[in-house]
Amino acid sequence: MSILQLLLPAFVASLILTGIHAYLGVHVVERGVIFVDLSLAQIAALGTTVAYLMGYDLHAQAAYFFSLGFTFLGAAIFAFSRVHRKTRIPQEAVIGIVYAVSAAIAILVMSKATQETEHLKEMLVGNILSVTWPELGKTAVLYSLVGVFHFIFRKNFLAISMDEGEVERRGLNVRFWDFLFYVSFGFVVTSSVAVAGVLLVFCFLIVPSVAAMLFSERLGVRLLIGWTMGALVSAGGVALSFVIDLPTGATIVATFGVALLLLAAVRWAFLRRPAAVAAAAPEALPRAQ
Repeated sequence: MSILQLLLPAFVASLILTGIHAYLGVHVVERGVIFVDLSLAQIAALGTTVAYLMGYDLHAQAAYFFSLGFTFLGAAIFAFSRVHRKTRIPQEAVIGIVYAVSAAIAILVMSKATQETEHLKEMLVGNILSVTWPELGKTAVLYSLVGVFHFIFRKNFLAISMDEGEVERRGLNVRFWDFLFYVSFGFVVTSSVAVAGVLLVFCFLIVPSVAAMLFSERLGVRLLIGWTMGALVSAGGVALSFVIDLPTGATIVATFGVALLLLAAVRWAFLRRPAAVAAAAPEALPRAQ
């Protein structure tokens, strides 16, 4: 029972993170801004670092609001740096610059504080085993509200991510909706980094979405694959970290990597030929006629 009490909160936290990040990951991958989560997570960590240097506890409410404020600033930067057809600088370059600068400033800030090594380590890999049930409850409520927000405005968000023609037809203000998207994203990332760390948050966002894209282009199917993979890999990573006595966050990240390689191998071995035949069929039809 003591083992279950130790591991169960970490597993439930992983399920909660998977639920919202697998959906947001669809948008991120479709937009081609793969590292936006990593960059926003690093900005959130920078906010927490500044709060820590000012004397606040890492898990205090003030540290959370510092982190959230920094994340909103990042949301504004990403919304107004969106790539247009005539823009020569890709948005991914802006995202990478923001990440590098945020990480560097965090290191500089922590160089003036005590125990900087442990804090930087916690920012990267987190300490998901230390999550508490009240913290999980607050996180679940927040993510549910973000999910409801995205469900209400799903047509606008999905159009901007997946259908440029629909955006032009409806005359959507892309920067405005991008800002709302990144702000909602910021709420999620700020809470996620506090629970799981930068690297694990990035994996929850990207890996399930990429794995789902290997097998389907339909949104519903991709979400189902992403959620299933996230749940199974999280359970396996948590259990493996206990059995081998390894850091839980880093173990889950590594398990995600192995799982993605296995799924890619399955896709290549069993589904490559049928997909190739299906792709060639429309080209063969005119010749047959």
